[in-house]
Amino acid sequence: MSGENCLQGLKILDLTQFEAGPSCTEALAWMGADVVKIENPGVGDPGRSVGGKSDKDANYFLQYNAGKRSVAVNLKDPRGLDLVKQLASHADVMIENFAPGAIERLGLGYDVIKVINPGIIYCQVKGFGTGSPYEKNLAFDMIAQACGGLMSVTGEEDGPPCKPGATIGDTGTGMLMAVSILGAYVRRLRTGQGEHLQVAMQDAILHYIRNAFAFMERSGGKAAPRAGSKTVGGGFPPIGVYPCKGGGPNDYVYIYTSAANPEHWNRLLKVCGREDLIGDPKFSTPAARAQNREEVDAIVSAWTSQHDKTTAMQLVGSATIPAGAVLDTRELADDPNFVERGIRQHMTHPTWGDYVMSGWPVRFGGAPPPVQTAPLLGQHGAEVLKDWLDYDAGKVSGLKEAQVLG
Repeated sequence: MSGENCLQGLKILDLTQFEAGPSCTEALAWMGADVVKIENPGVGDPGRSVGGKSDKDANYFLQYNAGKRSVAVNLKDPRGLDLVKQLASHADVMIENFAPGAIERLGLGYDVIKVINPGIIYCQVKGFGTGSPYEKNLAFDMIAQACGGLMSVTGEEDGPPCKPGATIGDTGTGMLMAVSILGAYVRRLRTGQGEHLQVAMQDAILHYIRNAFAFMERSGGKAAPRAGSKTVGGGFPPIGVYPCKGGGPNDYVYIYTSAANPEHWNRLLKVCGREDLIGDPKFSTPAARAQNREEVDAIVSAWTSQHDKTTAMQLVGSATIPAGAVLDTRELADDPNFVERGIRQHMTHPTWGDYVMSGWPVRFGGAPPPVQTAPLLGQHGAEVLKDWLDYDAGKVSGLKEAQVLG
């Protein structure tokens, strides 16, 4: 069994760029969808040149466009627009994340496409939703994180708002759209009904901070605060990152003792060799530990500082207490276990050569779907037009000579 053929036969016309849209279509490509990426000749998806132009596509582009086919079409030429419409007539899904109003100005909006293909699932990823006072504003990941509330609950308790390292505004939005596409596609298989899907990055962030809203409601309606490395609201110590031997920027272990399980604290005291504190009224309840937070953290830090983070994680975790070493990208990339399990996979790219990237982490029949490399700009023009539109070599050659096809 394999995930690579789950969506075999699903045709996706992809007019997305950068990350929010491409992360969505890449997820579907990993599961077997035929994703045809429409790009501008000569330039392509702006993500190809993130970090500065070079003689090869940016690694950023490779991460979000694996397994797709690229067709370079001149959308400024009416013949190029007609070509996209022909492809749309054969597509199950069409998706775009252009600037507000751009797709409609091109003449490729939903009202046009649904006439050509009434059963199409037409998808739009926007910064701000239709009806929002900011719906015409441009947005990127960090804008969505700011306006969606995520930054407000991220950072140290007494510090300024902070942007999380993960691009939740982009890829997180893409995943919500991918799930919605699958839902609409299942319904279409039953009924033939098409759909117009739209998700705004700002709105998606609200979905991801539901815990913060819940905290706000149970704390009298005040805005949820920042909590640093703790849970929203601070939690009950010990909870958070504790320094480990080595002293490097990521030499920490995260330890979480749940207020719902009083044994976590007692088990941790045993691991730390502080059985003398078991039953001490200063620390015996979550509320008591919260009142003595600094002393609790000092007790735990004194022990973690004697061990490297991996050892600390193993010792605490083996005592059935949630714990995790703070692993950086270099450590994760150097861990062969992720490659052995197929979570990270080796690619061979025409200009990059061998590189490794993280794929779809869900296992189908025991293994994640295999990942194919991202396409070169316009690499599959002739191939796609033959497969989707039955164009012969002469017709494709004519389009290239007319600079309609890159």
